[in-house]
Amino acid sequence: MGYANRIVSAQGKQPLLSFGVISDVQYADIPDGRSFLGVPRYYRHSLLVLQRAVHKWNEQKMKFVINFGDIIDGFCPKDQSLPTITRVIDEFNVFNGPVYHMIGNHCLYNLPHEKLLQVLNIPSIDGFAYYDFSPIPEYRFVVLDGYDISAIGWPKDHKKTLKALNFLRERNPNSDKNSPNGLVGLEIRFLMFNGAVGKEQIEWLDNVLQDATNSNQKVVVCCHLPLDPGASSKEALLWNYDEVMDVIHRYNCVKVCLAGHDHKGGHSVDSHCVHHRVLEAALECPPGTDAFGWVNLFDDRLLLSGTERIESQEMAKGLSVIALPKQASPYLESHFCYQASSTWD
Repeated sequence: MGYANRIVSAQGKQPLLSFGVISDVQYADIPDGRSFLGVPRYYRHSLLVLQRAVHKWNEQKMKFVINFGDIIDGFCPKDQSLPTITRVIDEFNVFNGPVYHMIGNHCLYNLPHEKLLQVLNIPSIDGFAYYDFSPIPEYRFVVLDGYDISAIGWPKDHKKTLKALNFLRERNPNSDKNSPNGLVGLEIRFLMFNGAVGKEQIEWLDNVLQDATNSNQKVVVCCHLPLDPGASSKEALLWNYDEVMDVIHRYNCVKVCLAGHDHKGGHSVDSHCVHHRVLEAALECPPGTDAFGWVNLFDDRLLLSGTERIESQEMAKGLSVIALPKQASPYLESHFCYQASSTWD
């Protein structure tokens, strides 16, 4: 267990840095269960997956770790929420370096937004759960809060709760707003266990990407909720993923978007050649198996090395070249990555 899946090398180069990744630990001290669709979930074993991950990250001397949310499961008894989250955080803290967390829906089933900022030690400014950091001059990481506008986690009378409920009422006809009945196509994302990025956060993202562009930095965007339908089930998408991607596509600095939430994982390259990688869930590892990884950052690509359930991936803007028919229309050409270079630039 814990061996990385095979991946192509970066031509013998040393990475600029390496960092660990894991998503959807969803630990709870309860018997194993199943998802709504019948997929087995191993609530206690997920903590062992995390322990092995931390051991490997320390052994590999990762610079930092990013946890992509859902540190605890929604079925955790509510009187045990805080001690359970604390137990998982204690395991993360065995790592010899910074750990960057983000908020997921299962976190919010257990503790309110405000409390999670403290418990997860999120580097919040003015109570926001989105932030950015730059571990080296060449790269900037942007961590989005996909539950900025949400029907869970905020007080019932909070303006963000009311906005989310109104949003769902207009788009989801079911009394149970977690039910997709009657929703078609991309409408299926309008479910209560998802959320949206608010106007202020959109403006913040635009400013951060402009600054990164001015500083000649490459950007990795991280969000619990996926941002591209090609990499995820439609049910798992951020409500306003299209608005967020409109901002991202204004700039050439964003190279990769990483996410969790959709437990089966996925990968896509969008119309602007941005890679999207959704990480497989630690929660769904049968005993003795793993789902975590680490990413090697180079000046022209990212290499994700995954263990067992996580597929390894090379992500470099410009590598995904699709040959089109000679008579392809301009419309088609605009929807494919036509780049001869295999570098980011």
